[in-house]
Amino acid sequence: MKKIILYPAFSIFTFSAFSQIEQKDTLLIKQLIERYAESIDNADTVLGSKLFSHSQEVSFIQPRGHQHGWDEIRHQIYDFFRETFAKRQLNILNEHITLYGDVAWAEFYWVFNATFKKGNQLLQTKGRETQIWRKSDNEWRLVHVHYSNMPITQEGKGF
Repeated sequence: MKKIILYPAFSIFTFSAFSQIEQKDTLLIKQLIERYAESIDNADTVLGSKLFSHSQEVSFIQPRGHQHGWDEIRHQIYDFFRETFAKRQLNILNEHITLYGDVAWAEFYWVFNATFKKGNQLLQTKGRETQIWRKSDNEWRLVHVHYSNMPITQEGKGF
């Protein structure tokens, strides 16, 4: 009889402990996404390097191309942003984070405001992004980013 009483108590404790870990990881990933935005704002390759995994399967898909590995991401994203824009500001909106063991994905919308170095022309783009994070050695690292323009909802468009 004691085993029956202890089992539900153990189950509640276990569920509560997992729930607390999940909440902690969700908050941590939210903070890492904020650091990611900071790394884009400053075209900061040192911070970017700390956020991205350095494994071979790391990838970044965006309207201008598809990068594989940290070296390509550093050059074609961070260096490009630093060389092209005098100012950058990535604002993240409506993020949703889903945990699945040692993998998590984040979905969000963003507004990117920038000023071109040449001509001081202002730029604003809006889009959406999915990020895949993997926990390894108790640290979360980005393994995939995919961003695209906002949805096209006009009749007969977006196919």
